[in-house]
Order: sequence, then structure tokens, then C-alpha cells
Amino acid sequence: MQMVKQVRQAKACVLTINGGSSSIKFALFEAGHVLRRILAGSIERIGLPEAMFVVKGLNKADNFSRPITAANHTVAVAVLMNWIEERFRDGELTAVGHRVVHGGPKYSEPQRITTEMVDELHQLQPFDPEHLPEEILLTEAFQRRFPDLLQVACFDTAFHHDLPRVAKLLPIPRHYEAQGVHRYGFHGLSYAFLMEELRRVAGAQAARGRVILAHLGNGASLTAVHGGRSVDTSMGLTPAAGIPMSTRSGDLDPGLVWYLARTEGITARKFNEMVNFQSGLLGVSETSSDMQDLLEREPGDARAAEAVALFCYQVKKWIGAFTAALGGLDTLVFAGGIGENAPVIRARICKGLGFLGIELEEKQNKANAGMISAQASRVAVRVMHTDEEWMIAKTVFRFLGIPVGKENVHENEKG
Repeated sequence: MQMVKQVRQAKACVLTINGGSSSIKFALFEAGHVLRRILAGSIERIGLPEAMFVVKGLNKADNFSRPITAANHTVAVAVLMNWIEERFRDGELTAVGHRVVHGGPKYSEPQRITTEMVDELHQLQPFDPEHLPEEILLTEAFQRRFPDLLQVACFDTAFHHDLPRVAKLLPIPRHYEAQGVHRYGFHGLSYAFLMEELRRVAGAQAARGRVILAHLGNGASLTAVHGGRSVDTSMGLTPAAGIPMSTRSGDLDPGLVWYLARTEGITARKFNEMVNFQSGLLGVSETSSDMQDLLEREPGDARAAEAVALFCYQVKKWIGAFTAALGGLDTLVFAGGIGENAPVIRARICKGLGFLGIELEEKQNKANAGMISAQASRVAVRVMHTDEEWMIAKTVFRFLGIPVGKENVHENEKG
């Protein structure tokens, strides 16, 4: 309590860290009447020639873009921490919030990062070998450089922690469940943010209704929400499950593992690499993992056209399935890079879903408006800008017991 009291007396600032396979994104937030973003930045192309370190802020001194040498995450995080030491005076930074993709069976609430917790995260690496190693590296590096700075882990699986058992249980031998093998679901920070946004723009009744959230980006998933709680989600034990993504396959026939082992001698490691980095839009198109690239190529490239069609078809199927699970649908929300910025994809997904009560207003959809459903539509269809960094910051301030404004204000709000 003494620490929180001291924090409240000063202007509290939280730095968010969101580590990816080839990038580190970060942002600085200040608590007040509203949660205000002071700056945002990233280190991109880690492991590639001419990685870029970019910062954009409210102060001109915070705006820069420069190439750096970052052969791996260890080098990249050292560059970031050097900048932090230059940018912030002692005591100016209140805490750091880290996005941790997988909390495993133990972590379902934000937790202070300690040496003991990091040791436990190491034990959880088999649950998510694609994300956890880099995320653990980031937390360890910050602990070494800033041992007195509070660090908080915010878990992407937490939003789905209370999934109904029928949705969580995997149909494999029961003893694996005791090892923590079940459906976890991901994009939880995004979904938590979207539910707060829905409550803000549409009211508490809409947020308590039957909602499908479609986070469609490089990673993509859908979640069914009722009464404000996740009741089912397309990703499973790992983020590779569900719908096709930029390079991830989504759901596959498990017999494919044995088939490829017999016909090509593929190992478990190679199979994992294939379904996570060589499949999805990239695998089907054989040219690009980027949806905008594929849309530009589809008129003259049948493979690109098939990749786009497969993506839209699978999202449509999951919307139908989740509507059945919810017993109807009141609100459909599109978010993520594709969900927010690709009206043609939204239109193709929703085409033929009139029987569910989904009808789009073409002009609003093309404009990426906040509400894109037609007046006659029984289902409200919305486009929302999601903001995982904002949600991490708010989660850390809550963890500290510091109140922040109820309003959710950010730069890219949809009209």
C-alpha cells in the first residue's frame, strides 16, 4: 500500500512491451482523467539486415527513425534499454507491463514478475515455443538492467480462462488434461479491449449480449462472448489452431502428421515449422502472407484468389458455428489489421449470412465506418480499432491500484 500511495502522489507512467518473433513494440502511457499515450515505438526486422528503431511521440524530441544492427532479440532489447535509460530520469517510470502470450495452466491474472515466476515460465515453454522464449528473454533482460522497477506480466490467455468445460476440453485421452493440455485461446488482451470498447460505444446491454469478436490480422481468431465472458474461441492449445492466418495453417486433420511422416519422413519439428511459418495465406498462394498483396494479385493469380477465398470461407464458417453456440447473435465485431482495413474481406465474409440477421451497408463498409450494418440488419456489425498496448497499460494501472479515466480515448478511433 505504501508503494501505491507514493505512486499516486507523482504522475504515474507505465511502459508496455509487446515482443514478437521479429519485433519489439512498446508504448508509454500516463494515468489521469483518461489513459493517455505519450509515445509509441518499435524495433522491427530483428534478425534481418537494417533493423529499424522507430519512436513517435507527443514531444518532437521523441520522434525518430533510424537503422540499427540487431541480429537477435538480445541485441535488440539492449538497444531499447539503452534508449530507456537516456529517455527517462530516475523514478519517472512507474512500471513495465509485458504481454505474455501463454500463461499455461497456472497464470490467469496479471502477475508481478519475479525470479521464481520467470523460472516457471521457462517450464511452460513447451506450450508455446514460438512466443515464450523471446518474451522470457525480454523480462529477464529488464530485470537485470532495472532490478528495482516493477514489472507485470499480462497474459493473452487470461480472457479465456473461464471457458465452459465443454469448450475447453479436447477429445483426447483424459490423462493429458492433468498436464494442462486443453483449449486456452489467445488474443485475450485484444478481446478484453474490444469488450470495453463495445460497452463504451454501445452500452452495457450490448456488451452483455451475444457477441462474436473477429480479430483478423497476421494472427487471426474469433471468440464467442455472452454475458461479457468468453464461451468459445477458435484457437486452441496453441495459436496455430482455428482459421487460416498469414503463415499459420489453422485447423488440420491430425492424420496429416502421420501421412507426412510416412511419405516424406517429416519430423515433429519440421511439421511445427510448416504449420506455423509456411502455411495459411503464404502456403496456399505460394507468393505472399499479406492480404493486401493477395487482393491486388487475385485478378490474375488463381493461387492468390484461392488463398483469399479460403480465408473468407473459414471465417464465415466459424461465425455460423459460434452463432449456434450462442443461440443467436446480437453483435459482430471486426478488428485487427484485416478486420479494420479490408472492406472487401468483410463483405465476402458476411455475404450469404442474411439468414443469421447480418446485412451490411455497402457505403459504410467501404468507408471502414464504426457501424457497417444496414438499418434493417438484426445484427449490429461493427469495426473497431483494437489496442493491446492500451489494455496492457490499463491492466498494470489496475494492478497498482491506480484509477484511470473510464473513457477510452485513442488516436485511431473509428467513426
